[in-house]
Amino acid sequence: MIQPLAYIHPEAKIARNVVVEPFAMIHKDVEIGEGTWVASHAVINEGARIGKNCRIYPGAVISSIPQDLKYNDEYTLTLIGDNTTIREYATVSRGTSEHWKTEIGHDCLVMAYAHIAHDCRVGNHCIIGNNVQMAGHVHVNDWAIISAMSAVHQFVKIGPHAFVSGASLVRKDVPPFTKAAREPISYAGINSVGLRRRGYSNEQITEIQNIYRYVYMKGLNNADALHLIELELPPSDERDEIVNFIRTSERGIMKSPLQVNGSAEME
Repeated sequence: MIQPLAYIHPEAKIARNVVVEPFAMIHKDVEIGEGTWVASHAVINEGARIGKNCRIYPGAVISSIPQDLKYNDEYTLTLIGDNTTIREYATVSRGTSEHWKTEIGHDCLVMAYAHIAHDCRVGNHCIIGNNVQMAGHVHVNDWAIISAMSAVHQFVKIGPHAFVSGASLVRKDVPPFTKAAREPISYAGINSVGLRRRGYSNEQITEIQNIYRYVYMKGLNNADALHLIELELPPSDERDEIVNFIRTSERGIMKSPLQVNGSAEME
C-alpha cells in the first residue's frame, strides 16, 4: 500500500506489501523488505537496506550523509535488520570509508530522537532509549540497553547484555553483563534482571558476579585481574567473553566504584 502523496524514487526497490504513508520520502538506491511500514514524513535516503517487518515512525531520517568532515561522498550503506523499530525523529547516518556501513541488527528498538552516527554497529535485540546520542564508530553488542538521554563517545564498545543507566556519559567501554551508572560512569553490579529474563541460570549469574569481583572489587589492575580469573576460575563461555572483551578494549573499561568514590556499594 503506497499512498499517492508519498515520494518514491523509481529506482528504489520496495517489496509488494510494504506500507508507505503520505508525505514519506524514499530516495534512489533504497531497498525495503516485506511487511515494513514507513510513516508519514519519514525520510529514507540513498544506501538504506531495510529488512522485513520493520516500523519507521514519523520524522525518522535513515541513511543520511554522515556528520563527518572526512566524508567525501564515497558510496556507503545503512543496514537495518528485520523486525526493528525506528521511532519518531530518530536519525541514522550511513557509513564512511572507515567501515563502509552503519549497521542495526534485527529485533531492535531505537526510541524517539535517538541518533546513531556513521559506522556504528548495533547488534540484535538492542534497545536504544529516547534521545540517546551515539557518536561515530560505536559498537553495541547483542541484547544491550542504553537508557534515555545517554551520550556515547566515539569508538566506545558496549558489551552484550550490558545495561547503561539514563543520562550517562559513556566515555569508556562497558563490559558484558554489567550495569553502568554514576558520573563518571562506573561499575554498578551485573545486569542480573536482564540475564534472568534471557534464561541465564542462577549458577551462571553467580559465576559472572565472581568474575567481576576480580575486575572491580579486589583493587587489581586489569592485567592482574585477568591473570587470576584464568588461573582460579573454571573456563566457560561467559568467562571467556568477559576476558576477551577486557583484554581487547582499546579505550579501556569503565572504572570500579572504589576508584570513583571509595565505596563498594552496588545498586
